Amino acid sequence: MYPAPLPPRARSSAGFTLVESLLVVALIGVLSAIAYPKYNSYRDRARAFQAVQDINAMSALVKNRWNDARAYPESLDEIQLDGRLDPWGSPYVYYNVETNGKGLARKDKALNPINTDFDLYSLGPDKKTKPQISQKDSVDDVIRASNGAFIGTASSF
Repeated sequence: MYPAPLPPRARSSAGFTLVESLLVVALIGVLSAIAYPKYNSYRDRARAFQAVQDINAMSALVKNRWNDARAYPESLDEIQLDGRLDPWGSPYVYYNVETNGKGLARKDKALNPINTDFDLYSLGPDKKTKPQISQKDSVDDVIRASNGAFIGTASSF
């Protein structure tokens, strides 16, 4: 008498097969490829919005200085804003157009100064700028223009 043969073992369904695992990894990769640029775009818009808010607040302080002393400050140091950094880690740039003249002031496409009182701007994400706001290095700058009537990216002005 021989012992009865054991029944074949039932296939265990506790784990994932290699194909199933590869499909999950591929799906995560595709979703990441779609989500990452959207997230970066959102982050850039949020940083630009923060720069607009900063420039608006700093402009108000510069104008308060005008109301008090009838002169714009020569630098942001005079109103305790000299160490202020934009959302990309660069210092904000200030130029007193009224005192220093229009020679180094920011200019539009037609080379007209964009402000007659003072310039205040962020270098933007590329941290580069040119005097003319329509040039390639300046289109991402967050600027104050039309004596404060416009605050936003140079490409929108």
